[in-house]
Amino acid sequence: MNKKELTANKPPKLPPQAQCVFTGTIFDVYQWQQKMFDGTTETFEKLKRPDTIQIIALVGDKIMLQEQEQPGEAPFLSLPGGRVDKGEEPRAAAERELLEETGYRTADWFLWKQTNPHMKIVWTVHTYIARHCVYVQPPQLDAGEKITTNLIPFDDFINLCHNENFREGRLRTDLLYAYFDAKKKQALYKKLFG
Repeated sequence: MNKKELTANKPPKLPPQAQCVFTGTIFDVYQWQQKMFDGTTETFEKLKRPDTIQIIALVGDKIMLQEQEQPGEAPFLSLPGGRVDKGEEPRAAAERELLEETGYRTADWFLWKQTNPHMKIVWTVHTYIARHCVYVQPPQLDAGEKITTNLIPFDDFINLCHNENFREGRLRTDLLYAYFDAKKKQALYKKLFG
């Protein structure tokens, strides 16, 4: 095996013989028999859930940050985003979530990255950059959401790498690099604002 094969970010998949043994509201559980190196077999298991999107939404030179509260959870900070509905394309989900949660819309979208947070969960997080957002209507929040949208400067966005209430852990590494390395900070600024 070469180094490239070891370091490639390959999304988790279910083997063809996997059977769904439980269907939940968000998560489905799949199991299959896996042959081990010594010739025995073991039951293996993975979860599958809908993909999600997160949006770095820009209004002028500011970035949207949400203060969010959901039933049974402590308040937290996040970016706009949510679940991709069945049959929905990730970009369409991003447009829908931005409008529903913030009341903003834009035609300037860029897919920045796709990550697979856990190898035991078939799940992709699509991170979009949405530039030139314009307010068009009041937010249309779900019954289980209380969200306040704030606009913050780029430096405050970078400093979120230190905030334990910031839920977007997948971005923390990028923010930490930008916090400690001026060249990476400049590169991130250029990536976001073009």
